[in-house]
Amino acid sequence: MAVQVDIDVETLKCEIKKTYARVSSEPDTEFIFPTGRGWALDLGYPADLLARVPDASAGSFAGVANPFSLGALAPGEHVLDLGSGAGTDSLVASQMVGAEGRVTGVDMTPEMIATARASADELGAGNVEFVEAEAERLPFADASFDVVISNGVIDLIPDKDAVFAELHRVLRPGGRLQLADVTIQRPVSEEGRRNIDLWTG
Repeated sequence: MAVQVDIDVETLKCEIKKTYARVSSEPDTEFIFPTGRGWALDLGYPADLLARVPDASAGSFAGVANPFSLGALAPGEHVLDLGSGAGTDSLVASQMVGAEGRVTGVDMTPEMIATARASADELGAGNVEFVEAEAERLPFADASFDVVISNGVIDLIPDKDAVFAELHRVLRPGGRLQLADVTIQRPVSEEGRRNIDLWTG
C-alpha cells in the first residue's frame, strides 16, 4: 500500500542531486552519512575487487550496506545497478561478471555519472556503461537484466511502487534483486515526511 507523501517531488530530486553532486566533487567532505573506500571495506566488499576501483569512484562511495553479501554475481550475467552513483558497485560488479557479462549503471546525478564513466575508462572496464535516468522510468526493454543491484537508493524515492514495478519489468523471468537499503522500524511523522533534509541524507 503506497503512503501519500506531502512533499514536492521535483524539489526533493533537486536537493538529492545537489547532495550527491557534492559527494562526487568533494569526496573528502564530512557528510551525515559515511563515505569512501574505507567504508566500503568496513561493509565487507571484496578487498581484491575494490582495490582495482579508481580512487575517484571509491572516494565517493556512499552506500549503506553490501549488496554482494547476498551472493557474488556470476560470469556472463547482465546486471543493472540502480542508483549507481560514482560507480563503485558497478565497477566491482563488472569484475565479477567478466568480459562476457554486462553492467549498466543508472543514476540521475550528472556529476556522479561523469565520475563513474571516467573511472570505468581508467579501469578499462569495457563491459560497463552509465546512463543518466530516473528509477521510476527506466529506459530499457522488458526482461533486459539477470540481476538488479542497488545500494541506499530506493529509500530516497517517494514512489517506491513505481520503482519496484520498473524493476519487475526489466528483470528477466527468474532474475533476482540484491538490494542494500535503509529501513525504519516505526512510522515517520507527517512533519518528518515533509522534511527534505531527512529524505536527502
